[in-house]
Amino acid sequence: MPHAHRPTTTLWRPTGPKELDLVRDLDWRAWPPRLPEQPIFYPVLNEDYAIRIARDWNVKHDGAGFVTRFEVDTDFLTRYPVQQAGGRTILELWVPAEELDDFNAHIVGKIELVHEFH
Repeated sequence: MPHAHRPTTTLWRPTGPKELDLVRDLDWRAWPPRLPEQPIFYPVLNEDYAIRIARDWNVKHDGAGFVTRFEVDTDFLTRYPVQQAGGRTILELWVPAEELDDFNAHIVGKIELVHEFH
């Protein structure tokens, strides 16, 4: 298997229906460019936290919430310090919008849809 020697880190991303459609359009291999009011892309390091956001926030704001899971080259991620956005398990990475293409290039495999809430 190619890339077997490269360790990867599992990340999750809670998302709404519009962003999910864009990911589908990108063949589940990349995140779409940020909008001007979205200067940072926030993947999270904890599935439960992603579920809470998708279920409690995205459903209320977008009518549906989704949780995606994907693998990223671990060495590449060391440039983004883990941010604690609240409690001990509320951990995010903050990827500046202008670095998203580079981030997408380090996704290993496909982005998977793992939960949905309506």
